[in-house]
Amino acid sequence: MSPALPDPAAGPSYGTIDPDYALRLATTDPVDDGPVWMVNLMQYRERADYGDGESHGRSGREADDRYTPLGPLAAVGAEIVYAAEVEAQFLGEGTPWDRVAIVRYPTRRAFLEMQELPEFQELHVHKEAGMERTFVIGCRPMDPQPDVDGPESASRDWSEVAHPPTDDDGVCHVVHVIKWNEGGSRTMEGYHRAAFEVAADHGARIAGWLEAEGTIVGDGRTWDQVRFNEFPSLAEFMEVVQDPRRLEAQK
Repeated sequence: MSPALPDPAAGPSYGTIDPDYALRLATTDPVDDGPVWMVNLMQYRERADYGDGESHGRSGREADDRYTPLGPLAAVGAEIVYAAEVEAQFLGEGTPWDRVAIVRYPTRRAFLEMQELPEFQELHVHKEAGMERTFVIGCRPMDPQPDVDGPESASRDWSEVAHPPTDDDGVCHVVHVIKWNEGGSRTMEGYHRAAFEVAADHGARIAGWLEAEGTIVGDGRTWDQVRFNEFPSLAEFMEVVQDPRRLEAQK
């Protein structure tokens, strides 16, 4: 039996379901199906809203913590492979994201199958209460572009950078959610090459680059890539941001 498709008209309060991507998740031939990484960008309500005018004494973040569906995820063979709090946001159109997480599902269909589990549906009330807005972007791993392939091997050792990780300023992941303009990827190749040369001097490493194949929950926009780059500290990342070589390449 095929999993039921989400009904866009009865979708969640925190985003819009893409029916075309939902159909792909449900109907991909098992021979062609395989793991999918769902990247979650989350913005929380200040106070939880359970639809009855009550917050039950919880913040939006606390409500979402109660939602965390570890049991349903395990039941379909999925797992949370990454979770981080957002400390700063430098670019974007104004949505102040609070948390980023990645869930790996063994197949696309498994994502939809989980939605039908009674335990998941019982827990989901907490997500509805806590979440103001979310993007859930389905992705597959991709190789870094040839001009920036393998920067980790050339990356400066963290013991040699000006701002190594400390208890007060630890390892920093910078997340880029990218939508290319027409020809944008090729146009950006020169900048990428220069930026990664600068970043490698400051100990940057590629933590993971993902190619987006669809957005199951969002605001109607589509995305091309999600990139996670790792820096020894936020202070070291800011050195990259302000580096004259990178600024010149950005012109």
